[in-house]
Amino acid sequence: SCLCGSAPCLLCGCCPSAKNSTISRLLFTFFLFLGTLVSIIMIIPGVEKELHKLPGFCEGSGSVLGVQTNVDCSSFLGHKAVYRMGFATAAFFCLFAVLMVCVRSSKDPRAALQNGFWFFKFLVLVGITVGAFYIPDGAFTSVWFYFGVVGSFLFILIQLVLLIDFAHSWSQRWLRNADEGSAKGWYAALCTVTFIFYAASIVAVALLYVYYTKPEGCTEGKAFISINLILCLIVSVVSILPKIQEAQPHSGLLQASLITLYTIYVTWAALANVPSQRCNPTLLVRNSTGSATEPLTAWWDAPSIVGLVIFILCTLFISLRSSDHPQVNKLMLTEESGAGAGAGAGPGGAEEGGVRRAYDNEQDGVSYSYTFFHLCLLLAALYIMMTLTNWYRPDESLQVLRSPWTAVWVKICSSWAGLLLYLWTLVAPLLLPHRDFS
Repeated sequence: SCLCGSAPCLLCGCCPSAKNSTISRLLFTFFLFLGTLVSIIMIIPGVEKELHKLPGFCEGSGSVLGVQTNVDCSSFLGHKAVYRMGFATAAFFCLFAVLMVCVRSSKDPRAALQNGFWFFKFLVLVGITVGAFYIPDGAFTSVWFYFGVVGSFLFILIQLVLLIDFAHSWSQRWLRNADEGSAKGWYAALCTVTFIFYAASIVAVALLYVYYTKPEGCTEGKAFISINLILCLIVSVVSILPKIQEAQPHSGLLQASLITLYTIYVTWAALANVPSQRCNPTLLVRNSTGSATEPLTAWWDAPSIVGLVIFILCTLFISLRSSDHPQVNKLMLTEESGAGAGAGAGPGGAEEGGVRRAYDNEQDGVSYSYTFFHLCLLLAALYIMMTLTNWYRPDESLQVLRSPWTAVWVKICSSWAGLLLYLWTLVAPLLLPHRDFS
């Protein structure tokens, strides 16, 4: 019944044991990945050149993004297609976020829409996608760019929350294993991983100074790298202060090294959007004739590939597991163990012979907020849309796709927000001693 609603599906007999909530989240995540795959295919040069054959997609006698000119719009078709696909995916998850407001258990009639009717959901997604490709150009791309910027910034913050939670859980688990087993081995592994993270961060900072700055000029790049390097040093020192260690015995350099490495990555991604060819050797300006300073595949640079990998890991993390920390579960609106976890023992919880299949674990209450989950996927759709287009947008003449300073500042501000958030997790037990941060 996981695919066809109330009608049994033979494929489910091959599925391993799983909770109903987990299956639903994975299938919605599959829809997001499917939209991402379609977007990636559409920006492949060979496919991008053929998009003009779609009816109505490049009409207007050579219009670029709705403006009647003599410009050949074929060089912008991949960019256009990714924006349309991102809009369709975001609209799909926005629809379900609205429909699932205030659903408290699987007994709610609307819960059936969340946990079933997958074929019809697929048809809805396809219908929205087809309709998105017929949206008149006009100011759509310019306006939707700013929606993508805001959504991407929020999703980067969600990534940072998950990363900080993962870092704390990782350190606590290894320290717990050290207390229970071979202490030398676990401490050696802890030190080795921490050293690797810091070494990679130092090498990355050196490369950023070499490739994204010049002895004269490039002041912004030098400032961004230096500020983030200083902030990373501060949080690393704070994480091992005696008072911090006393309040949080599991706090240490492993978490700080992972946050430092991610911060350097975000800094790299921001510098890759600096709209200056002199200070950004990876910058690509595509003009209306389709020529470029680099090959036509503008979107397959290294920061985008790393961002795509991080996007996949974070969305799977959101879909598959709850946090080990109650504070994070409250923030992400997820229960620690699932609200009706015992419901699997009821009818349908197990098949004869002891082979367990998918069961409804949300009869007494949902194990995650349906609306918040869809909002997370909506933000993820906007983030991957901006990542695949390298945060590029048309300039004022609408004849050149270039990287704006907006993208740089959004990424840099998100790196600062992440460092401040991690710093708060360190000092909060000292500033609020009466609260439980266990």
